[in-house]
Amino acid sequence: MEAVEVNAGAWYLRALRDDDRLSDVPALTLLGVDRPAEYVATTDAGWADESALTWAVCVPTTGELAALIGVDADGDTTGLAREGFDEALSAAVDPATRCAAALLGVEPAPLRSALPGR
Repeated sequence: MEAVEVNAGAWYLRALRDDDRLSDVPALTLLGVDRPAEYVATTDAGWADESALTWAVCVPTTGELAALIGVDADGDTTGLAREGFDEALSAAVDPATRCAAALLGVEPAPLRSALPGR
């Protein structure tokens, strides 16, 4: 499936990006991702094969990645926020899990702190 964008009020959820217009690689590095460009490709594959839906939780006006949230096909919900952006992750949980439930037909589990897709 194609990635779905979600309006989460003060935050915006979108697929991870690493292209000539926008790169989440620097923010992913701050989150501790070892190979951030490969991680973006992995999350794209998760959308494509419907094994995991991962969103960048972003500042709507800039597109800056503040946190990550993901739900896999088993309903495991994971997320991680950059320093100072815990509220972004908290605000994204409900809209992301509702969207994943509708798209994947799973009952998402409570959020645990980890990188989505890892």
